[in-house]
Amino acid sequence: MDKIIIEGGRSLKGEVKISGAKNAALPILVSSLLTQGWNTYTNVPNLRDIQSTILLLSNLGVKTEVDKNTVRIDAGGLFNHEASYDLVRKMRASVLVLGPLLARLKKARVSLPGGCAIGARPINLHLRGLARLGASIELKHGYVEAKADRLKGNEIYFNMATVTGTENLMMAAVMAEGTTILKNAAREPEVVALADVLNLMGARIKGAGTSTIVIKGVSELYPVSVKIISDRIEAGTFMVAAALTKGDVMLLNAVPEHLEAVIHKLRLAGAMIDIDGQRIRVVGAEKISSIDVKTLPYPGFPTDMQAQFMVLMSVANGLSMISETIFENRFIHVSELRRMGANIKVTGDTALVTGIPMLSGAPVMATDLRASASLILAGLVARGTTEVNRVYHLDRGYEAIEKKFSGLGAAIKRVKV
Repeated sequence: MDKIIIEGGRSLKGEVKISGAKNAALPILVSSLLTQGWNTYTNVPNLRDIQSTILLLSNLGVKTEVDKNTVRIDAGGLFNHEASYDLVRKMRASVLVLGPLLARLKKARVSLPGGCAIGARPINLHLRGLARLGASIELKHGYVEAKADRLKGNEIYFNMATVTGTENLMMAAVMAEGTTILKNAAREPEVVALADVLNLMGARIKGAGTSTIVIKGVSELYPVSVKIISDRIEAGTFMVAAALTKGDVMLLNAVPEHLEAVIHKLRLAGAMIDIDGQRIRVVGAEKISSIDVKTLPYPGFPTDMQAQFMVLMSVANGLSMISETIFENRFIHVSELRRMGANIKVTGDTALVTGIPMLSGAPVMATDLRASASLILAGLVARGTTEVNRVYHLDRGYEAIEKKFSGLGAAIKRVKV
């Protein structure tokens, strides 16, 4: 198991290229199950979750080819309708195969998912939606068993906006008979990216990016060649790192319109941000201003940036309040930040952060993907040495993060343990 060691106190300077978005790539790779023939995907990040998805698809009888950041998939030989526990337990997004398998093979048997320990994140909204499309659903021995001779369009209302639920139902509905309307649908850029790819395949989807998505079923979809959008969470993480270390960093291959909430909050915190197309320059202020943050579904402030922003507020001037409204267990990183001297008090879904002049390096342990990133950021700004253990979480969502930070002047290295 690897760990990352950081000598803090260096100001980050230079350019960093943002990788493709994991949360866009996963459903798009899975959407290949709806076609026969070779699909080509470029700008795919080299991550553990991507590798797990490719392994899962291969296990279903799909041909896959990987060359650096290009993935080719041919699902013409799809025959297996079961996604086993051993594959699904590693990654919650594996449940996304449920909709496409139902649409293509008329049946699916998928293990209940695993993933980061940041809340229950139930898939009941997925299952209710599939039932509305005419599928029979049973839960047996830790598996979802779904069958449908023919999916039929219907109106589906989500009690709460769900990204994977919206994506799963979109993929199930594209080949259903008639029209499906998804109400209170998730509006994230990753949902829009999937809809764009499905439309290139021949689907008829309108309204992606709004709360109402209308899908008119078609009889067949066709292979595509597409580029995965840039990762807005990786971009946000590097933006916070620049502000945190009083640095001067240029992000390349970023999408500013996906980052409006993060940009707004960073400017309030004192950072100077300049935007030129897909280039974002962030210059940190000498004094970081304390601000309040409340996570909300897109286009609100992303829950995936909450932990990183908490580090920034840990060394800001004054008191800030961070409210987490999406996941109930997403303050797990607080205890590790306290080990580094952070003054954070948690009451329910709210953290009160009193800024201090400087954090202190310490051995810490990562508990989930974004908590891992926050501990890396804390190490960059802390006095002394920080050791971040259990970084396998980090490898699920950040491509070569230590190399990218090293290229910006950070004293950071990965060590095999």
